[in-house]
Amino acid sequence: MNVPLLTLANLAPALPEIYLTAAICMVLLVDVFLGKAASRVTPTLTLLVLVIAASLILGFSQVQSPVLLFSGMYIADPLATLLKLLSVLVVAITLLYSRHYLEARGLIKGEYYVLTLTALLGIFVIISAGSLLTLYMGVELLSLSLYALVAFDRDSGISSESAIKYFVLGAIASGCLLYGMSLIYGLTGSLLLSEINIALHGAPSLGIIMGVVFLVVGVAFKFGAVPFHMWVPDVYQGAPTSVTLLVASAPKIASFALAYRLLVGGLGHLAETWTQMIGIVAVLSMVVGNVAAIAQTNLKRMLAYSAIGNVGFILLGFVSGTVQGYEAALYYTIAYILMTLGSFGVILLVSRAGFEADELEHYKGLHTRDPTLALIMMILMFSTAGIPPFIGFWAKLQIFQALWGSGQLTLVVIGAAVSVIGVFYYLRVVKLIYFDSPSGDLPAIDSHMGTRFALALNSFAVVGLGIFPQPLFVICDQVLR
Repeated sequence: MNVPLLTLANLAPALPEIYLTAAICMVLLVDVFLGKAASRVTPTLTLLVLVIAASLILGFSQVQSPVLLFSGMYIADPLATLLKLLSVLVVAITLLYSRHYLEARGLIKGEYYVLTLTALLGIFVIISAGSLLTLYMGVELLSLSLYALVAFDRDSGISSESAIKYFVLGAIASGCLLYGMSLIYGLTGSLLLSEINIALHGAPSLGIIMGVVFLVVGVAFKFGAVPFHMWVPDVYQGAPTSVTLLVASAPKIASFALAYRLLVGGLGHLAETWTQMIGIVAVLSMVVGNVAAIAQTNLKRMLAYSAIGNVGFILLGFVSGTVQGYEAALYYTIAYILMTLGSFGVILLVSRAGFEADELEHYKGLHTRDPTLALIMMILMFSTAGIPPFIGFWAKLQIFQALWGSGQLTLVVIGAAVSVIGVFYYLRVVKLIYFDSPSGDLPAIDSHMGTRFALALNSFAVVGLGIFPQPLFVICDQVLR
């Protein structure tokens, strides 16, 4: 890797972050000066900002080999390009799905879009972080934006309560992450991940091991993994569903990037140490997440425990300690985000002002009320359960193959067993949709053809990438080789 002098030409890979920072200020100013008209302009302007950001990533951030900028604190590589494009796409979809939900509840305010873009900027910083300093800056930028978004509905007591829990636990996790970084910095003398990796070559000291423990705690919290998962069910259930959709999707990309940059890029020579810790966290997450999900009657809370279980599978990719495992973890992350976007998109469409369609009983007989949404939800539940020929099946198979290749057969057996447990509560949703009669007087479901079309494309991607999985396999392989 080379560290070039800063010129306008070689700053090009960082242009998306520079542009997004300026765009956030522009959106805020436009919203302030437009007054009441901002509720119509700001959402469209934000989507335009995201389109331009994607164009800049494609036009300026693509590099064939890793390039370091800002004295090694910023890294541009094929993985960063892919993850940034994916982040922009996911945030755009969440805003598209959320538009009518926010309008119906009077929440379509400029601050919502500014905070969402700020969270995206935090994700960008994490993705391209080349040092402990930039990693921590990205984590805090993302976290503070999400804290505010979770509490965005000030008229909801449960929203404020979940935001406080999220903030307090997040502050503790950030402290652990910062303390671990300070130990690693103090014992290696460098903040740059590449230099830390070189300095840690050899047997680790007790201080280094302690630092790794604290770093793993921070990573596990950002993933929402057991035993640092306490915030996940409360935030998923308490936050406005549009915010839950955002929290459940785009930050998972940042979590993967944090784990990859920090553990693989910075602590790669200590893989034997941190894989053992991650392995325990992964198994606990899979078991607790899938077992606890069975007892849930609230769909958002069920999906929260499902997220915990799926995070366990993503972490298993890192446990393998191989490139094949990291590719499997990336593939699983992309697949999970696709399925999560669709699931919460259905919840947003079924919901109404004064009626949050978040209880399982609200989906009884959905096929008689809206056959299209029922079909989409069935596809998404089958895929998340890992049933072929959907993308979720290939995601789990990739993880199992990576573990098998690294000789960790016990983890393969545990993963297969908890997958079977997970099938139960996913199929329960399908059973309610198709085999139960509607309960009570449920409100009609609006058409919202634009959102429905996006949801249809979402479900088509889940099916299409399940039938033709090879293109995504190739992409994941190319960016991590």
